[in-house]
Amino acid sequence: MQTWARYSLVVLVMLIILHSILSFSHEAYSRVTSLSSILGGGKTYETPLIPPEYYFPLDAPNATTLAVDRRANATFVILARNTDINGAIRSVRDIEDRFNRARGYPYVFLNEIPFTEEFKKRVSVLSASKMEFGLIPRDHWFQPDWIDETKAAAARNKMEEEKIIYGGSISPEVHFHCDLPFDPFLFMEDHNKTYGWTITMYEFEKTIPTLWGHVKDFMQLHPEYVAEDNAMGFMSPDGGNSYNLCHFWSNFEIADMDFWRGEAYSAFFEYLDSKGGFYYERWGDAPVHSIAAAVFLNKDRLHFFDEIGYEHNPYTHCPKKEETWERGRF
Repeated sequence: MQTWARYSLVVLVMLIILHSILSFSHEAYSRVTSLSSILGGGKTYETPLIPPEYYFPLDAPNATTLAVDRRANATFVILARNTDINGAIRSVRDIEDRFNRARGYPYVFLNEIPFTEEFKKRVSVLSASKMEFGLIPRDHWFQPDWIDETKAAAARNKMEEEKIIYGGSISPEVHFHCDLPFDPFLFMEDHNKTYGWTITMYEFEKTIPTLWGHVKDFMQLHPEYVAEDNAMGFMSPDGGNSYNLCHFWSNFEIADMDFWRGEAYSAFFEYLDSKGGFYYERWGDAPVHSIAAAVFLNKDRLHFFDEIGYEHNPYTHCPKKEETWERGRF
């Protein structure tokens, strides 16, 4: 790596660390630099708390009694391999302890090969909720035949030589720091929210060098899909000419499946897939999901869940508001 590039990387890392420390320790700084401020066109405002009517008694006298008056049409989707069994167990145990033992939402596990009986048995005993184990079709998992594997392999090797992290994480091992004594699914359903998240971060620029150019081409081809009151300000400092690399971290996301199945996202994904960047570069689900949500949805369809204390090593979101700490038993 050239000297200037090495020191530029060091400076960038130091700035990100400093920003994280200030965001955690200084509430005023956090508000000014928050995603809420960015989505609001520079105006700062407090992230609204989840209304009290969505909270429920997590610690019922009888552990087998569900605190349910109504539920959303929702499920947990976990992408895992058989070798991820220990991480999957920890994740399910965590979300059951912090939330789902009182709500009973079902689980769907997806794998590119059939799950072993051991995996299904060890995971199933963790919850009384319904669990289903699905098989991803081969043509959805592996690269298509028209991809030039020699070219794709050369691109992967180059990124490895440049010490770029390659490949999206499929590990199910996550940790929830706080109780979730409210129902985020019902909140989103009742308030017409389409996409929710807990963490935002920057993408590695060298993994997506041509992505934004194709995004702009798609928007020019299909202006009918671009929402009038979109969140382009989160993605771009100049009205869409360039991409600032910000994205919602998709290791935790709550999304309306009708959006992913819908006309706009389906057309967008098929267009990107035809360009080969998922294989010749390293376009991941996080920037693709984020760009689609920010561009095709109005800002009021997006929601930041400050109340959800979430960790997927090495990144963590910690709620800051005192009432959230008290309710969540942080």
